[in-house]
Amino acid sequence: MRIIGITGGIGAGKTSVLNYIQKNYNARIVMADQVAHRLEEPGHKCYYNIVEMFGSSILNADTTINRQRLAQIVFEDEEKRKKLNAIVHPDVKEYITKEMNAEKERGKIDFFIVEAALLIEDKYDLLCDEVWYIYAKEEIRRERLKKSRGYTDEKINFIFNSQLTEDAFRDKCGVVINNNLSEYNTYMQIDEVLREEH
Repeated sequence: MRIIGITGGIGAGKTSVLNYIQKNYNARIVMADQVAHRLEEPGHKCYYNIVEMFGSSILNADTTINRQRLAQIVFEDEEKRKKLNAIVHPDVKEYITKEMNAEKERGKIDFFIVEAALLIEDKYDLLCDEVWYIYAKEEIRRERLKKSRGYTDEKINFIFNSQLTEDAFRDKCGVVINNNLSEYNTYMQIDEVLREEH
């Protein structure tokens, strides 16, 4: 089982890369964001720690966390964003590591893929056999985020500034998938890397 970490700036097209791998390879894909959402539901330690830190004003009527409200709070306050990350990220990493080990034991899949925006910052690269950087030019990413998510320039600038630079990504990742061109071109690059014998 090859363990592959996938990262890159927001809007680089990581989801389309993951979808292609899911359809065409015997792979298990775990996305850190989705794991975080699951762990932030009532009943999990992570949920109670967030509510304790940010108060009940972040809750919906059904006591689930109102993600937009919480995002707005941390968007406006760097300190609070760090505190939220310090609660969520260790729990997410623990969950992913357990899943990774369980899949290794089962021995049923060829690839275990971890996708995380903060893959390098949270040191997932140490758990992986290889790390991929999904690269797209800033203007392409900006265009995608406005179109698909309706983000403003202000929000995009804030997110871009909080993520690693292109040089830092390239420095830490052994594989670069250039996602500036056609989907077909991207898929060819993926096939080339995944079909290499390790």
